[in-house]
Amino acid sequence: MITAKPGVYEAIANQVAALDPDNIPAERKDTLQPLLDFIQAKVKKKEAIRLNFICTHNSRRSHLSQVWAQAMAFYFGIENVQCYSAGTESTALFPVAAKTLEESGFVIRALSETSNPVYSIKFAEREHPVIGFSKTLDHDFNPKTGFAAVMTCSQADAGCPFIAGAEVRIPVTYEDPKAFDNSPQQAEKYRERSLQIATEMLYIFSQIKS
Repeated sequence: MITAKPGVYEAIANQVAALDPDNIPAERKDTLQPLLDFIQAKVKKKEAIRLNFICTHNSRRSHLSQVWAQAMAFYFGIENVQCYSAGTESTALFPVAAKTLEESGFVIRALSETSNPVYSIKFAEREHPVIGFSKTLDHDFNPKTGFAAVMTCSQADAGCPFIAGAEVRIPVTYEDPKAFDNSPQQAEKYRERSLQIATEMLYIFSQIKS
């Protein structure tokens, strides 16, 4: 267990304190290692750390990853981290994914009411929110160079062997909770995926040495 640190909202701190990265299997830690190494190298060089989490529709896993990574970077005091998300096509941030984050303590506000709503997703009172909406890789909101392309779904991983502008391309794929949409297991499976991602981002950022 890792002791919660001050700064993030209390509900998020309580959620983080309940996570146990020791439960991550060794083979999964091997999958996470290239991302950990990328972040550590940037910290050592005192360079900006840009992480773009990429999925097919930029609607579920990529947003969960972006938000938890940004929160964990702040939680562990890793500075100069900017997290992004993108898809090979744009749709919308799925409302259940947003609700799942809200249930973990994030404060979420809809900034627009369109077919692709824009959300403010806050993890700490005095920090800028993550701005969540679905977008493609080439959207102006995303970095054009100098970032790690973190592939969060196998379809995007297979379909995008090359990501323009990326320093590195790192597959860290997750099972899609979409398979349980409109089923009695929907809320449970979204929470399960969110907590898996949270635990893995906790593991990665807890290993970074400043």
